[in-house]
Amino acid sequence: MSTDVNVDQTEIARRTIRKTDWAPHNAAFIDCRTPGSDRKENYAFIGGGVSQNAGQVINLTEEHGFNTGAAGMPNGISNNLHLHFTAEVFVNLGGEFRLRWGIDGKQGEYVSTDGDIISIPTWIFRGFTNEGPDDGILWTALGRDVTGGIIWGPSVLKEAESYGLYLTADNQLIDTVAGDVLPEDVALITPIQQKYVDDLTTYSVEEMRGRVIQPGDRVYSRSALLCASVPGGAAELSLAIGYGMSEDRRQVPRIHEPHSFNMAWVRAAAGEGLLRHRHDKNQVLLVKSGRWAVTLNGDPESTIEIGPSDSFSVPAGAWRTFQCLEVGDGGAGELLVVNSGDDRVYLEWAPEVVDAAREADWMIDPNGYLAPVGVMVTATEDD
Repeated sequence: MSTDVNVDQTEIARRTIRKTDWAPHNAAFIDCRTPGSDRKENYAFIGGGVSQNAGQVINLTEEHGFNTGAAGMPNGISNNLHLHFTAEVFVNLGGEFRLRWGIDGKQGEYVSTDGDIISIPTWIFRGFTNEGPDDGILWTALGRDVTGGIIWGPSVLKEAESYGLYLTADNQLIDTVAGDVLPEDVALITPIQQKYVDDLTTYSVEEMRGRVIQPGDRVYSRSALLCASVPGGAAELSLAIGYGMSEDRRQVPRIHEPHSFNMAWVRAAAGEGLLRHRHDKNQVLLVKSGRWAVTLNGDPESTIEIGPSDSFSVPAGAWRTFQCLEVGDGGAGELLVVNSGDDRVYLEWAPEVVDAAREADWMIDPNGYLAPVGVMVTATEDD
């Protein structure tokens, strides 16, 4: 990168989304009056996601190449069956959720617990119920800036109509009980035809399990980043979706298919993290455990601290450093990193990191992966 991106204090504050900033909407979808679904809360952190209510609060509206949000649900509350056109990935921040899929929800089920990442395939119906004793949170990442909305299961639309709720073709929720008038110039959504339902892909329980990354499935690399050889930079990386920013040539993600974003776990002991670097992708950080310091611009005065369920949007091109300040229950701080795009994320390390790593016999090879300096100095350039 040739141009420095400076992030001032106002911009840092604007891009910080703390748990206390979460703004729920309990009428974001057409099933908001359906018994058993009437107490769910929808959150839109970055982008509007698939919310169908113009009153939905969006914390950060600018395009990132993906959307983030959350579903908050008390015990026994369900999100009814619906279909997405772009990727939908759940990150379980606490709770026990029974996910089901198929037009009738009987094609298969999976029970998700704290720490899971679940990538639901596009173009299948899915729904979920909080079966845990407490309020549960599923943090979500949705593919692309424009998701295209969702298609509800036929039974969901029919039941919503009995409560005075309709959905227009331009994705607006019409609440006739609240005084809304059915539009004359915009068509109402009707149930998907059976011939199209018959063409949808089916997924077995085993196939869906392959799209889940439980905490026990994570494979961490201690040499995924150039800074790992430098004091203060001993973060470990576990790929979840896509190859992302790993510099370990042998590291492979559990899920490969395009999502419009990539996702990985970073864990570190107190005092460790990622040293100064930058790249050309939009990036969102979500704290799963511990407390983290994020420093922008290479300036300690441009540092924020974020804790569990807080997130931060790092603009493309900005210098950034991540340091774990306090560990969680597992003896390390955990940070989820989401970068835009389906291709690899090539990091530019600050000169002091490059120099220190070279002293420790590490550098980046021409393919963007870690290599011993002692090997690379014996290589000959092509003519």
